[in-house]
Amino acid sequence: MTKIAIPSRDGQVDEHFGHCGYFTVLTVDDGNRIVAEETFTPPAQCGCRSNLVETLVGLGVSALVAGNMGQGAADKLRRAGLTVVRGASGPVRAAAEAFLDGKLTDTDAGCASHGHDCLHPLQ
Repeated sequence: MTKIAIPSRDGQVDEHFGHCGYFTVLTVDDGNRIVAEETFTPPAQCGCRSNLVETLVGLGVSALVAGNMGQGAADKLRRAGLTVVRGASGPVRAAAEAFLDGKLTDTDAGCASHGHDCLHPLQ
């Protein structure tokens, strides 16, 4: 089984990883079918400065599909062993299915594209 985390807000991919409304965590079986869904609310502070990466790893997440994300956060997630794909949008399930079908690749969409730098030091 694989788990994919997606920063979410109202069932859509949230534009900002570190300040999203909640995370949708989808469990995917060996046939690339989504078989379970859970959500959790991240800590109030920016994702880079919290234990968010450790929480995702603890949940068994192996991939993170996001809209935008600072390079520091992407690097921290990758160092923890997660696959990171930025540039997703639209409904959470549609983004997950595009990722699973190999139709979504990382666009290096950073926070600066929507007014956030996210270049503060990582913990």
